[in-house]
Amino acid sequence: MHLSSGSSDSVEAQRIEGAARGLLRGLGQLTQALFRAGEFGITRSQAALLDALEPGPRRVTELAAATGMVQPRVTVMLQKLEEAGLVERQRCAADRRAVETSLTPAGRDLLEGGRRRMAAVLLAALDGGVEDSERAVGAARDAIAVLVNAMESETS
Repeated sequence: MHLSSGSSDSVEAQRIEGAARGLLRGLGQLTQALFRAGEFGITRSQAALLDALEPGPRRVTELAAATGMVQPRVTVMLQKLEEAGLVERQRCAADRRAVETSLTPAGRDLLEGGRRRMAAVLLAALDGGVEDSERAVGAARDAIAVLVNAMESETS
C-alpha cells in the first residue's frame, strides 16, 4: 500500500510525539537523579538561580526570563539565597535605580561542589555498563544541544 506524503507526515509526527514524551519523562528523571546526587542543600529552583548567575551579575527580570520563574518568586528566593550568603545584590553601575545580583564565592563553591558530586555519581553509574562513559555523556549533551538550539530558533 502506498502512503501519500500527507499520511507519511502524520506518521512521522506521531513518532516524534511519542519520542518527545519519552524524552520529557527521561530528562525529568535524569534531572531529579542528578540533582539528588549533587546534594546541594538547596531547592532545585534555588540551584537554577545560582546557575543562571554563574556568567555574571543579572537583574531580577533577566533571572526570571532565564529560569522561567515569575519575578516575585525570584525576588523571594534571592532574599533567601542572600541570607545564606550565596548571592549578593548591589546597585547596577549603568542604572543606579536597578539592582543586580551576583554569586558570592560561597555560592560558586556550592555550585562547583554539587556538580563534582553529580559527575562522580554519574560516572559511577555508567562504570561497567557503558564502554566509553565520556563519549556517552558527550553524545547525550550534544543531542540535547541540537534540540535546544532547534527550539530556541523556533521560538525567536
